[in-house]
Amino acid sequence: MTILLAGDIGGTKTILRLVEAEYTDKNSPLPSLKTLFENTYPSQDYPDLVPIARRFLKEASDAVSDYQPPEKACFGIAGPVVNNTCELTNLSWSLQADRLERELEISKIELINDFAAIGYGVVGLSDEDLHVLQAGELNPGAPIAVIGAGTGLGQGFVIPRADGYQVFSTEGGHTDFAPRSELEFHLLGYLRELYGITRVSVERVVSGMGIAGIYQFLRDRDVSQESKALAKIYQTWKQEMGREDKTVDLAAEVSTAALAESDYLCEQTMKLFVDAYGAEAGNLALKLLPYGGLYVAGGIAAKILPLMESGSFMKAFKDKGRVSPLLDRVPVRIVLNPKVGLIGAALCAAQV
Repeated sequence: MTILLAGDIGGTKTILRLVEAEYTDKNSPLPSLKTLFENTYPSQDYPDLVPIARRFLKEASDAVSDYQPPEKACFGIAGPVVNNTCELTNLSWSLQADRLERELEISKIELINDFAAIGYGVVGLSDEDLHVLQAGELNPGAPIAVIGAGTGLGQGFVIPRADGYQVFSTEGGHTDFAPRSELEFHLLGYLRELYGITRVSVERVVSGMGIAGIYQFLRDRDVSQESKALAKIYQTWKQEMGREDKTVDLAAEVSTAALAESDYLCEQTMKLFVDAYGAEAGNLALKLLPYGGLYVAGGIAAKILPLMESGSFMKAFKDKGRVSPLLDRVPVRIVLNPKVGLIGAALCAAQV
């Protein structure tokens, strides 16, 4: 039995979890995880991770009978991690694993990117945490692919090892957006002009920012299709651009209206988004042949589940010409558990 500290560190909030890990199945490289204590803290209220972790461990010692301090820790961080150090993207924190080890008195601490934490986490999910889009033919020894649209577009892959799993992050979200229809070709040109760029990455389309961009594109093609309700939301969103105290999230409003089937332009926006998402997931699958599974994570897919399972995602996923049959064997699952990164941080800590 090993006591671990797992963390999901973001610009808005920090979630910490004290975990008991025990290898109960000799045939599995993964330990069973038992959550002992968990709490969430506003990141902006603290100058560094150390005071948050110290507060958390004090609270855990008061709440957990037979409390034992963690032996190892792993933190999934919203920012680039290089040589176990990280400068957070949306916080003025500078984190170094060796400093955290000294100040928190934990023998080994690993810092990983938040999407890498998701990569570790998907292998520890239960059936209840997943929604199957395609059963496929699971091969436990094959690579695993992870893709997730949220603020941006994360992509990565997982390789099984005898003693666990190794996760690799990528910058696949910044590859070129590849239009597949006349409408998408027009979208490509529109986004070039909108952002004043010569090259459009797939993240500009398959992300929350992408939903907003697609809506603007379709609206400007025929503004008469815009409903009064969305026109008001859109104008407020435009006025608040560049401000921190925004009251409108255009992507969320568009997806909500599309789910309710109450707005034609929003429905068309999300259809184009889901098609592009499926096509990019299929591109990733062709590059890796992930017969260990392709997991769709991120903050958007689970929220628009009816749209993801309507058929257009998987149709675009498998529309790959003469090699399309290769993708029939890929298990495709949507991650429903929003705390998959915390699970991944704990599993990563267990492997350290």
